[in-house]
Amino acid sequence: MYMEQRVVSEIIAMAWADEIPFDAIEEQFGVSEREVIRIMRANLKPRSFELWRKRVTGRLAKNAQIEQIRPLGRKKSQRVRNRRWRMD
Repeated sequence: MYMEQRVVSEIIAMAWADEIPFDAIEEQFGVSEREVIRIMRANLKPRSFELWRKRVTGRLAKNAQIEQIRPLGRKKSQRVRNRRWRMD
């Protein structure tokens, strides 16, 4: 199966991100989890692939449904911020 290098790079970036589940990769590119693993093995250095597999194996977020994943981006703090008090 031939894919453009740009597509392979996008798949690798999505697979590397902890917040993006395999379901989202499959929905966007039509590539199953097994195929993502093959792409990662073929395109990463052996040690990088090993570390990635160790990190994602058994991780619920990578195998969760898309609706259960929080949106990407920085969450705003729920704390009340300190207000500057004016001294007259």
